[in-house]
Amino acid sequence: MGHRFFASITATLGAVVLASLAPMPVLGQASAPSAKPAAPARAGASAVRRTVWGHPDLQGVWDFRTVTPLERPKELANKAVLTEAEAAEFERQAAIRNNRDTNVPAGNVGDYNEFWYDRGRQVTGTRQTSLIVDPPDGRIPPLTPEAEKKRQAEAEKRKDVGIDEPTPGGFVEDLGPGGLRVRCILGFNSGPPMTPSAYNNNVQIFQTRDYVVLLNEMVHDARFIPMDGRPHGKIRQWAGDSRGRWDGDTLVIETINFHRPTLMTTGQTSATMRLVERFRRVDADTLQYEFTIDDPLTWTKPWTARIPMQRSDEPIYEYACHEGNHGLYNILAGAAKK
Repeated sequence: MGHRFFASITATLGAVVLASLAPMPVLGQASAPSAKPAAPARAGASAVRRTVWGHPDLQGVWDFRTVTPLERPKELANKAVLTEAEAAEFERQAAIRNNRDTNVPAGNVGDYNEFWYDRGRQVTGTRQTSLIVDPPDGRIPPLTPEAEKKRQAEAEKRKDVGIDEPTPGGFVEDLGPGGLRVRCILGFNSGPPMTPSAYNNNVQIFQTRDYVVLLNEMVHDARFIPMDGRPHGKIRQWAGDSRGRWDGDTLVIETINFHRPTLMTTGQTSATMRLVERFRRVDADTLQYEFTIDDPLTWTKPWTARIPMQRSDEPIYEYACHEGNHGLYNILAGAAKK
């Protein structure tokens, strides 16, 4: 699979994307009126730039890599925030691990991803011990009994099978829990929701009055999100069906109607998951991203994660991974010979 080594997506892409965002009526409905401008910011209340129609300007490239884990380490069970000294030591240990991952001896191929790892070097600016902020223990809630049975059955079916290998007998329909990633349909950190991972932890945001676009660097996925109040559609999609709105200065995106589970970091979820994402511009260089997952078929209660994203001056690059690449042929051919 390709990585950040192809030509950058230039300003031409931005122009093309924005040109394609003219409001579109829902079939059988009249076009909804444009959103009303937000109330102007109070003088001196914030240095955050705003659009000409009054909402916070979220546009640009945002980097969400961090060494802060999704779940709180068990040894930090009762500690939600690190001290400055603890954060410095955490980052030092992460740097050692990252250097060990990337310094592959000459002539040793090792993990094909090792050279491309870009996990980040710092904990979040808030010094959280986990990205999960609710439940308070910083851990993903327990699975429901039905989901636990399903997990155990899947584990038994895939015993001794690698994460990127097809389930025996399922060369086309079942490529395993990483199947969407293997087929280059969805990226493992682009979700939705977005979660920091090995590399390509970047998203570019485009805005108009009636649409927001989230362009993830991982597997070049672009989510076009209407902001004009139209109802959700009925068609299930790989990345779900998203609708956006403003809650004060916070962009809120609700996504339902997933075709299949997409949260690669946990290996779980159901297609009935309801995802609510929130974006708030904290300052000129920080965008707070928060998501809440409500999936009663999988977990015993909803859970929320919070990820401070940092503004990046670098462009988004093409991710050279597509469903018909030769890697998939080799995977299937190898599986067929077993």
